[in-house]
Amino acid sequence: MIRSMTGFGDASTTIDGVHYFVEVRSLNSKYFKANIRLPEEFQGLEAELESELRQRISRGTVTLTGKSTDESASAALEINHRALDRYVSQAREAAAVTGGEIALDFAALLTLPGVLQPPTDDEARIERARKAFRELLQTSCLHLISMRQREGMLLLEELRGHREYIAERLEKMKTLAPGVVREYETRLRTRIDTMLKDAGVQVEPVEMIREIAGYAERTDVAEELSRLGGHIEQFSELIESTDERPIGRTLDFLAQEMLREANTIASKTPDADMSRLIVEVKGAIDRIKEQVQNVE
Repeated sequence: MIRSMTGFGDASTTIDGVHYFVEVRSLNSKYFKANIRLPEEFQGLEAELESELRQRISRGTVTLTGKSTDESASAALEINHRALDRYVSQAREAAAVTGGEIALDFAALLTLPGVLQPPTDDEARIERARKAFRELLQTSCLHLISMRQREGMLLLEELRGHREYIAERLEKMKTLAPGVVREYETRLRTRIDTMLKDAGVQVEPVEMIREIAGYAERTDVAEELSRLGGHIEQFSELIESTDERPIGRTLDFLAQEMLREANTIASKTPDADMSRLIVEVKGAIDRIKEQVQNVE
């Protein structure tokens, strides 16, 4: 099944006054690569979220962004009373030493290091976030995969068009190929007859046959045309398959093999019509190579 590597999905939920949000984006890449972006207090969850992504996405550069906004009372920082008492005691001791008076500003005291601290239920908060982020990741990935499948259908139509274009020209080349040697034989006989007409010299049939056979061997593209046809058949089977396995790298390799056969045909054929057709085939293969870079 053709799926694009470009996609987007997101999901959000609110649990006990805490809002969680997950966004997943994917772009082209030769292999799977994950970028996980979480709030600092939840960065310990990165490895397991990446593992979840790997189970759902086989190829592409995937960026997961997770956010959390706590609007509940539990979001408030806690006052460290021991630290606050210690600061107040030190201030009073300093005032006693100097014999002066000191006016304590409670708001200023709260800004001193160690007075305000995060809530102590870190383990419970992380566990809630773990559950929320994993569920949102599943939903986001469903949306992303759905988008990749829709993009894949568009790619499939384009790849089908290129396949048919190449197949049509391949059939024309198979029809033209046998006539290339016959045409050469006719030209060769005409040329020799013209050159030797006034000289009275006869060319041995064996020499003529040897020359024609050598030419036929140098310009024979039947094997290359057959292999190119086989590649086209395999290409068709792959893009029409309903198998869920990723096929992008296989298609990329197959397109390279198709281009290799096309280049060999181009180097061996001297016929103008054949050359024109193979140039058109190579152009279509190049377009295939570009498009399969975005196939998962």
